[in-house]
Amino acid sequence: MTLPNAKATGVGVALFFILFMPGFTVAQAPVAQPDTGGIPAITAADPYENWNRKVFGFNETIDNWFLRPVAKAYRFILPSFADRAVTNFFRNLGELGNFANSIFQLKGESAVVAAGRFTYNTVFGLGGLFDVATAFDLPERSEDLGQTLGYWGMTSGPYLMMPFLGPSTPRDFTGFVVEQATIPGLGLVADEPVIYYLFGLKIVDKRADLIPAESFISGDSYTFVRNAYLQRREFLVNDGRTETDPFANDDNDELMLDDF
Repeated sequence: MTLPNAKATGVGVALFFILFMPGFTVAQAPVAQPDTGGIPAITAADPYENWNRKVFGFNETIDNWFLRPVAKAYRFILPSFADRAVTNFFRNLGELGNFANSIFQLKGESAVVAAGRFTYNTVFGLGGLFDVATAFDLPERSEDLGQTLGYWGMTSGPYLMMPFLGPSTPRDFTGFVVEQATIPGLGLVADEPVIYYLFGLKIVDKRADLIPAESFISGDSYTFVRNAYLQRREFLVNDGRTETDPFANDDNDELMLDDF
């Protein structure tokens, strides 16, 4: 898979899961890296870069041969309004996690917004197919357990590229695992085996929404993904107090995958 205007091959599964993280939209170009003569540079944030690059390549192979072709077919077959409805449905379920983590972080207003969004979109948005809450001035405030752990002082740890799961850190991976086991999601709307079909649909829908974002990748795709992920996570954990958000919402492309 070749990205437009990019030296490296496609971002693959790694791009998918970066944008899958709450609040992520489109990334800016990464900070220029020193010339290491072709040998990956080891940094404090990425001490396992040699291994991480191997996993990154594995994830890209999975994306090249399976996930991206399926996502392209999905975009071709499904009308844009139906695609948006599917995305809205899964994001509405994600408000349960936003609510719980807002409570854990003592953010009362954000908890009220999450509860209000879930109520409005479920009742008036036909089960979440339409995002009517935004029209009621209730914009989404994405929170996840990785952010909650960071809020209470847990350091992120080194950058990790996980097989199938993409970019992460020990803190974010811990939060992801605990959330999957404790916060209700698809189990609220379906039982086995339907829940597995819905989970597959969620993954394909997310990947399909990211196809237009591939053109934003420049230079070494691994470095781009790493820098974008770490910058975005720092911004989210600190509630934007560290710098101007480099990943502001693009209303035209609507490439927000707030949920991963």
